[in-house]
Amino acid sequence: MYTEAEAARLLRGPQSTLHYWLEGGQRRGKTHRPVIRIEPSGSRAVTWAEFVEAGLLHSYRNARVPMTELRTFIDLLRADLGVAYPLAHHRPFVSGRNLVMQAQDQAGLDPDFCLVAVASGQLILTGPSQLFVDRVTREGDIATAWRPHDDPNSPVRMTPDIRFGKPAIGGISTDILWEHHQAGEAIDEIASDFDLTTDDVRWALAYENSSRATTAA
Repeated sequence: MYTEAEAARLLRGPQSTLHYWLEGGQRRGKTHRPVIRIEPSGSRAVTWAEFVEAGLLHSYRNARVPMTELRTFIDLLRADLGVAYPLAHHRPFVSGRNLVMQAQDQAGLDPDFCLVAVASGQLILTGPSQLFVDRVTREGDIATAWRPHDDPNSPVRMTPDIRFGKPAIGGISTDILWEHHQAGEAIDEIASDFDLTTDDVRWALAYENSSRATTAA
């Protein structure tokens, strides 16, 4: 579980936008139901599955996602797959692309927010959808880890049962490694103290520096 504020920080997006996706709300005099949750819960806590689904929505450059059409689309996938959080499930992105295409068409989803598209007669993932899939580590159909770093080569991961889901590498929170480096410790000393490689520490620092730069901006 994350707080809304922490989840928004890790996703590098506004908390107000994340709250709107989770709880719905009013815009332009119209009430919108949540996109991610089945119904508003009033909770400011974010579950792992909710965080993963928010990661997909965040991958779209336009944060003003079409609530009504996306909600209809996700409801259709929920019914067909029988899972509460279908976008955190593996099947829509692999074996269930035909199902996704049908749900997109039925919901009238804008092409900019589609998960799959047709190319040379084949169903392929759209750009934002592929970026999302590349960030997620799965065991079977379940998302078990998330790469918070934009660099696709980064080994930094968020895993629910490691460091309470905080970004970590080799089981060590990246913020702890960053604090040691800020205190003046050399990279090789930090690596030795935490039984990591120097590359591990450099990746952790690269993630923390980029994350903090984004937050400061």
